[in-house]
Parts: sequence; C-alpha cells; structure tokens
Amino acid sequence: MSMRRASRAAASRRWPIRARATWLGPARALPRPSLRPLPRPLQRRRFPANPFSRSAICAATSSRGAHGRGAGVSLTVPAGQTLAIIGESGSGKSTLGRCAARLDQPTSGRILYAGRDIGDLAGGELLRFRREVQTIFQDPYASLNPRRRIGDAIGDGPAIHGLMPAEARHALAGELLERVGLKAEHAERYPHQFSGGQRQRIAIARALALSPHFIIADEAVSALDVSVRAQVLNLLADLQAERGLTYLFISHDMGTVRQFADRVAIMQGGRLVEEGETERIFEEPREDYTRDLLRAVPRMTPYSPRRRRPLAPAA
Repeated sequence: MSMRRASRAAASRRWPIRARATWLGPARALPRPSLRPLPRPLQRRRFPANPFSRSAICAATSSRGAHGRGAGVSLTVPAGQTLAIIGESGSGKSTLGRCAARLDQPTSGRILYAGRDIGDLAGGELLRFRREVQTIFQDPYASLNPRRRIGDAIGDGPAIHGLMPAEARHALAGELLERVGLKAEHAERYPHQFSGGQRQRIAIARALALSPHFIIADEAVSALDVSVRAQVLNLLADLQAERGLTYLFISHDMGTVRQFADRVAIMQGGRLVEEGETERIFEEPREDYTRDLLRAVPRMTPYSPRRRRPLAPAA
C-alpha cells in the first residue's frame, strides 16, 4: 500500500466533525454609540493671592552687620551671634530662611549679605555666597540621598566647588564626623543606618564641609528628643565659639530659643511683630502677640501640699 492510500485510510477512520449552528432570532440593529461630548480636561483653579505669600515676607535679612529694608521684615544679624525667629506655623519663618539662603527669590525688597544684594550675585560671586551660607534643614533624612554614602554626601560640596581631590574629601568627611560626635568609619554607611539625632549631626557636618560663615538652622532640633536636642545645641554652640559662626535659628520652641539665641524676632502672618535681646523679649514683651506666645509655653509648677485635693471626703 502506498503512502497516499495509507493517509487516506487513516483520515477515513477519524471522528467526524459536525458543525452546529444556533439560531439567535431575527437580526436586530445594534444601539448607536453615545454622541455626548467628552468631559473637558481639568483646569487649574486660580486661587486668590495669599497676603502672607513668600513675596510678602522676604523683604530683608542679612548677616555680618548688614541690613535691608522691606514692607514686611527688616532684620540685622550681627556677626558671631544667633538671631532666633519665632512664630506659629505658617508665619513665614522657613520661607524667610529660604530667601536668606537664596533658595527662594523675593519679588520685592532686598537681602543684603556683607553689604551686597544677593539677588545681584552671579558667577563666581554666587559660588562664593553658596560656600559661605549653608542650611541645616528640619528633616535630615529628606535632605540626604538614601542611595549615597554619608562620606560622599559630606564631600559633595567641596567636590562641586573644586576645593580638594577625592582623597582629601574622604579624610575631611571622617574628620567632620568625629567633630560632631560620630566615628570616621561611619562615612561608609547609608542614611537609613542612623538614628534621627545621628542624621542631624551628619547634616551639621555636611554644612561645615565648606567652612561657612553663616548657617541657617531651620527647625534643626524640633524633631529630636530632649536629650539629643541638648547635645545638638551644645554642639552648635561649641562650633560657634570655635569658628565664629553666625546663626539664623528658626524655631517655635520658646525654651530652646531662650537658652540658645542672643536676639529674638517674633513673626506673625509674614510680618515682624517684635525684635530685641532675648532676655528683654522674655521678661518685658511689648506686643500682645508676644505675650500670648509666652503664656502658651507650658510651665512646671512646684508641688505644694496646700493645693492637693483629696479624692474622697474624709470619713
């Protein structure tokens, strides 16, 4: 039997395939698609201008004895001293600090540093300003790159400004870590391997890498517990005594400001309410808002047996 006949015989023994058809009734017209217009894309809502916006509060701030003038704020930060800015949330403290560091641009007023308007700086003068003015942010974990080692983060500033080679930057990172109370070998670790207080010390070490003259501490110790807060404040005070640093200390903690600052400025709604020596502000406030802030500070009253009330009447 040939191959052709064998294939035909095998095909004849296969199971027969029967097609089935199901009657679905008479044909019906399909419904026409809806011709309604598509919804318009969402448009940006135009909110009214906020009277306490960044342009309203960034009127003037300075260091090294220079001063500026503006509609909302006029401050002077003497060299080697600490000016604390106090106010409720949303009063413009952080925005003022960002304008002083030229992270935000004011739309009116001037910000003078060593007699120069920082808004006019460019090129080499702007790079010099970046070296001399550094910022310590409130959340060090958000300001540190989680994928980079601590030593690289500290050495980024000198690398960008071309101040030293890689070997010298590594040695500088270890030296600064030891200065802020950590170990030199910690430079090979990542930010998530440290506690909140240690990360804040790392942020301080990074700010010191360029040997600045003016440091803006934006709520630098507000997220720390009491013991770690005291250690960081003592470290900042020691660095100020050693290097003659000038601080713009932004905080809402009245107790911390009274112990750390030389002068205090009170802000409310983007406006400067009161400014003066620290002891004068706390002992003889002149504005009602300052008195309200001081009255809001919790106080520890000494125990007095006369004030004790029995839980139940005596039998």
